[in-house]
Amino acid sequence: MNHPPVTLPRLTALARQAAPKLLEAVVAPLAVFYLALAVLGDQWALVVTAAWVYLGVAWRLVRKIKVPATMYLAVFAITVRTIVALWTGTWMWFFIQPEMGTICISIAFLASVRLNRPIVQKLTLDYIHLPSAVLKHERVRRFFARITLLWAFVLLTNSTLSIFLAVYQYLDGSLGAYMLQRTSAVAVISGTAIAFSIIAFKRLLRRLQVAYA
Repeated sequence: MNHPPVTLPRLTALARQAAPKLLEAVVAPLAVFYLALAVLGDQWALVVTAAWVYLGVAWRLVRKIKVPATMYLAVFAITVRTIVALWTGTWMWFFIQPEMGTICISIAFLASVRLNRPIVQKLTLDYIHLPSAVLKHERVRRFFARITLLWAFVLLTNSTLSIFLAVYQYLDGSLGAYMLQRTSAVAVISGTAIAFSIIAFKRLLRRLQVAYA
């Protein structure tokens, strides 16, 4: 079977494309939040983080730069989180309510697979470029569907565990213990899923390289 000529990007090149946007949309807001939490307290941490996210989106819109889907998700999440946290004034709800949002996102991941529009593919294309011929390949379509399912269950597991730990540690009055346990558990679960996703993506690229050779 003849295939049109396609140049497959190397994984290292894809990583270089994705890294700056991931830092801006995911890592930077978390760093701002924890820094503000340590210096100003929980309520101001929310306000400062929300301002950071809004500023990042406004800067892109003014300069007519494409806003990644993850930034829109961040805007939605931080808006709901700020409103609920300031309204309740309780650190348990401060941490629980974004997990409720994450559960909704995991459901959206599942629905996107059912609709044949896996969200992971959309998020991936926000950070890296893949040729259109590659995106149309059946193996690529199956890959993104399966990885979307994987991350739907990862998000659901992380959120359920985080809610349980928040309630348990709130009763004991230990925010520090909650942060340590939650961060460790999420790091292990998410780290495993990330490693699996990268290995699976590398395997997919190798198979496509053979197919298009």
